[in-house]
Amino acid sequence: MEKPAAGKMKTLVIQTAFPGDAILTLPMIQELKKRDESTLLDVLCIPSTKEIFDSSPAVNSTIVIDKRGDQKNIISFIKSIKKIRVSGYNKVYSPHRSFRTAIIVWLLGAGDSVGFSNSSLPFVFKEVINYDPFLHEVERNLSLIGSETGNDGWKILPEITVNESSKEKVKKFLSQNELSDFISIAPGSVWETKKYPLDYYRQVIEYFIAEGYKILLIGGLEDENLCASMLWGQNVVNASGLFSFAETVELLRTSQLLICNDSAPTHLGVSADIPVLTLYCSTVADFGFYPYNSKSTYLSYGELDCKPCGIHGLNECPIGTFECGRLLKPEVVIKTAKSLIEKNGSSEF
Repeated sequence: MEKPAAGKMKTLVIQTAFPGDAILTLPMIQELKKRDESTLLDVLCIPSTKEIFDSSPAVNSTIVIDKRGDQKNIISFIKSIKKIRVSGYNKVYSPHRSFRTAIIVWLLGAGDSVGFSNSSLPFVFKEVINYDPFLHEVERNLSLIGSETGNDGWKILPEITVNESSKEKVKKFLSQNELSDFISIAPGSVWETKKYPLDYYRQVIEYFIAEGYKILLIGGLEDENLCASMLWGQNVVNASGLFSFAETVELLRTSQLLICNDSAPTHLGVSADIPVLTLYCSTVADFGFYPYNSKSTYLSYGELDCKPCGIHGLNECPIGTFECGRLLKPEVVIKTAKSLIEKNGSSEF
């Protein structure tokens, strides 16, 4: 990390949240870069999201802070931030709103800093922007940098690129598994109450296999066992744990459709600009994390007093019924999925 050249702006974006949040920060970063191509844009992130920011053409470099590893100790944490401070950032933007992030901003002592009104310590920021819970996360992040988006102007797709070797890896996988007309399904999530029922996913898979499609299951290493339990025959291919985030975007570019939970794959599908059908169980689209490209939509069974039961989902249903998932029937998912495929001109129905 070097000090910026004379007259050159150096900006730091702090985003230490989950991969989905990281992806939804990219449009803001892209707009910052668009305003001034000479600006050096660095991102402070966590290990699991480094690859996402490294794959953005707008990002100069990434700085990793491991809040569960090397920087878990308060002394090592402070030392790490002091090292970053030497870089001499002119401006700091913080879409992330945690206490730890606020302390980072304070320790950096940048000439200018911008954060949201609901940050843990809003007074550490030179400028505080109102956090509007009724906007999409992309639009909220753009408001942080003062972008006048208006109407649908905020619908900027995240740019995630891959190198030639990764493209070849994806191409080879598609060829080896004879994947041309295929539908992707991402059945996993960090939160159990965000997961659409597995037996319902199986019914959706069975239907589309009968219609002549192949099914590609995607997810991380943590989803391998879940996806493996859904395999039968040569028409279902398991890609979980095989590809990075950026490579998964490349993989999805040729998919007819992605069906997934309210989780990171939604945003990977939007980055690939394919039709995405997001299924909401315990959470709701009003939180601002729905698929927003023109090809996509979402489904949610909303007539429940207990929904939403938490902003991130929970490890188990608080009342033990999981009606938010069970009442969203697979036939409704199938009907909507068919409609998306037909709408986007890739159907033989």
